[in-house]
Amino acid sequence: MSRQVVVAGVGTVPFSKPTAGRTYVQMGTEAIRLSLADAGLEYRHIRQVYAGYVYGDSCSGQRVAYESGMTGIPVINVNNNCATGSTALFLARQAVASGAVNCALAVGFEQMTAGALHNVFDDRPGPLDRFEQETNALIGDIGLPPALRYFGGAGLAHMQQYGTKLSTFAKIRAKASRHAVNNPHALFRTELSEDEVLASPVLWEGVMTRLMACPPTCGAAAAIICSRDFANRHGLIKPVRIRAQSMMTDTPSSLHAHDMRKVVGFNLTSNASEAAYDEAGIGPEDMNVVELHDCFAHNELISYEALGLCAEGASEAFVVDGRNTYGGDIVTNPSGGLLSKGHPLGATGIAQCAELVQQLRGQSGHGQVDGARLALQHNLGLGGACVVTIYGD
Repeated sequence: MSRQVVVAGVGTVPFSKPTAGRTYVQMGTEAIRLSLADAGLEYRHIRQVYAGYVYGDSCSGQRVAYESGMTGIPVINVNNNCATGSTALFLARQAVASGAVNCALAVGFEQMTAGALHNVFDDRPGPLDRFEQETNALIGDIGLPPALRYFGGAGLAHMQQYGTKLSTFAKIRAKASRHAVNNPHALFRTELSEDEVLASPVLWEGVMTRLMACPPTCGAAAAIICSRDFANRHGLIKPVRIRAQSMMTDTPSSLHAHDMRKVVGFNLTSNASEAAYDEAGIGPEDMNVVELHDCFAHNELISYEALGLCAEGASEAFVVDGRNTYGGDIVTNPSGGLLSKGHPLGATGIAQCAELVQQLRGQSGHGQVDGARLALQHNLGLGGACVVTIYGD
């Protein structure tokens, strides 16, 4: 796969609460329209579509794509838990890089319901059964929703090993809110203080408050992926290069290391990021901006270490010293991240892509990271998959 691949256009709709009433068809169609307009292309230029969603019936991707055109091209439906959007992006990039097509569309959408994530089918083995068994062995069945137990347990493991304070997770959430103020697509745009985060309802005593968890969200995002040659032939003026990309699934260490951080993907992230750095020929110290998977403030903290943004055990100082925001070492989640922007599962990975493309174009307005040249995207799904993508020339 030697062809240079670029993101030619991106589109994101404002994220909303499940009660907002917009359907996945409306949101997905709008995101595609916006991405095509941003690229300066028409739907007839698209040769493959990769449509990501978690909660929807089969062929929902066709239902959305057909609103833009029924051109007979392949539409592939993608479901990879919270890494669904970036998996669609991975497949679109792979199709273009291999020469199978010159231009592909990755679209992600989610029409979520209120409340905690849950299995839709309860009459068969669950895909996370082995992760649930390991979590029960490590922290017990404490009567909390699975995602909260997984990521809260990972944060607790960090607290127990390194003495990390609950207030550090609150600082991460407060930082997310400051960044989201500048993002018109974010679900929550009210700035929060550390004290307000700590004073929110307790979900797990001493481990997590409600504001440290991302909310169920509806939304959609799309990205046009094409070859550099295609972009040049069509006079596209705003392409951003995908410099490297790596996708990983679990190894035995996820379940056999008996560490909640590894249950939720620490090694997945480490392995995927190392492969992406190697492909790009650069390291974490070269990044200017990162969109990482902060489904919980706890996962943002452990992801700093897994991505190599700081040494293992040094993430609390990384946060307290302000090295994770504007004026620090690297700006993490300028969009507000999943914590403030929201987390419509199928759309999240592509919305991260859109944010970073706009950053590298210098189009992020008041949230612009000065001098942004290299950007990293990290999208994680339990069960599991992790995609790390590096953008920039």
